[in-house]
Amino acid sequence: MRTGLSVAEALAVVLDAAGRLAPETAPAADALGRVLAEPVASDRALPPADNSAMDGYAVRARDCAGARSGSPVSLALAFEVAAGGSAERALAAGEAARIFTGAPIPPGADAVVRQEDTDRDGDAVRVNVTPGEGEHIRRRGEDVDEGETVLVPGTCLGPAHLGMLASLGRTGVSVVQRPRVAILSGGDELVEPDADVAGGRIVASNSYSLAAQCREVGAEPTYLGIARDTPADIEARFRAGLAADVLVSSAGVSVGDRDHVRGVLAKLGAGMVFWGVQMKPGYPLVFARFDPGPLVFGLPGNPVSAMVTFEQFVRPVLLKLAGRTRLFRPRVRARLATPLRKQPGRLHFVRVVLERGDAGLVARETGNQSSGVLRSMCEAQGLLIFPAEASELPAGSEAEVQVLDESILREEASGLEA
Repeated sequence: MRTGLSVAEALAVVLDAAGRLAPETAPAADALGRVLAEPVASDRALPPADNSAMDGYAVRARDCAGARSGSPVSLALAFEVAAGGSAERALAAGEAARIFTGAPIPPGADAVVRQEDTDRDGDAVRVNVTPGEGEHIRRRGEDVDEGETVLVPGTCLGPAHLGMLASLGRTGVSVVQRPRVAILSGGDELVEPDADVAGGRIVASNSYSLAAQCREVGAEPTYLGIARDTPADIEARFRAGLAADVLVSSAGVSVGDRDHVRGVLAKLGAGMVFWGVQMKPGYPLVFARFDPGPLVFGLPGNPVSAMVTFEQFVRPVLLKLAGRTRLFRPRVRARLATPLRKQPGRLHFVRVVLERGDAGLVARETGNQSSGVLRSMCEAQGLLIFPAEASELPAGSEAEVQVLDESILREEASGLEA
C-alpha cells in the first residue's frame, strides 16, 4: 500500500481505477443529466412536411409581385388550413389560403404572408408586401432529416435533448447507469439527528452532506447507518454495502486504537491501494478496491475533511463512472484579500468567498479554517488552492480557486456583458 501521495498522484490513481458503468434503458422523460449510451437516429423528417412559420396566408409569390402598402394585390380567399389539418386541394393562380403556424403548405403555394401584412376584405385578402419565394415556410426535414444521426453516445442529456427524443417518438433510451453509493458513518459518539445529544454525543451529519454531494452529480446514495467502533459492527455494515459501485465511509481511518476501517477492509478482501494524501484538510484518506466489487473511499471523520476529500476524489470518480467527460469543478483566478501562511509540505484547500473587485474576483477566507467547522463549507463559494511547496501567499497576489458555487461564474459573465 502506498502512503503520503500528492493530491495529483492520488487523483490519478482513483480515476485510473474507475471505468464507465454498463448501460441500461431508462424512460426518456426521466433521463435528464444521464449520459447517452447509444446513437439516436431519426426514422422521420422534422418537420414532416413544409409548414407555415406564421399565422397568415399561403400564396403563390408570383401572384403578389409588386404588392406594397398603398398598392396591394387582391387575392381570392380559397380555403383554410389549420395546424394538424391538410389542404383540401392545390392553390390556383390568384388565390390565397388562410393558414396557421405549423399547418402544412398547400400544393401550389410557395410563400406565406404574415397576417399583419394583409387586410381581409370579405372573401378576398389584400396583400400589402411582395413576399420572396419560400418566405415564412419551414421546409420538410430542415431540423432533422430521415435517417440522420441526431444524438451520439457520450452526450449528457439536457432539456433540449429530451425534447428531441420526444419529437423522434422515443419513450425509452439507453443511458449509462447511475453510480450506486453506499455511505457509512462510524463512531461511538455519533447519533442520528433526532436523538439525544447529551453527554457529548454528536449528530452524524457527514452522511447527510455526503449523500447530498452524491445526488448533486446524479449518483444514488444508500445509507448504511452508524457503525460503532468495533471491527464486528464495521464489518457487518460494510458487507451490506458490497453490492454498490462505490462504498464511502467517514471516520475510523487514522492510526488510533479505535480506527478499524483499514483492518476490516483488508479482512474482507479489499486491495488497499493507498493511505494518506499530502493535503489539508483530509490527510488520512484511504482508497481500496474489491475485485470484483466496489471502489472504497475511507474519508476522515471531521465534516470539512469529509466534504473536501469527497470533492477532490469521490466526485470525479462518480462522474467518470456515470460516463461524463467533464469531471472537475471549474477554476478561476482570484486575488487574495488578505495574506495566507502555512508550513510547506501539504497542499491546502482554503475555504473562501468570492467577491467582485475593480480588477476581477477577490478571494476572502470564510474565517476559522478548522476541519471541524462545517459552517465554513456552508459559506464557501470556492476552495482556494494553496500549493504544497508554498509557505505564503501575499495579499493582492493571484491564486487558483476551485469553484463550488457556480452562480458566481454566471454573475461574472453578466458583469462582463454589462
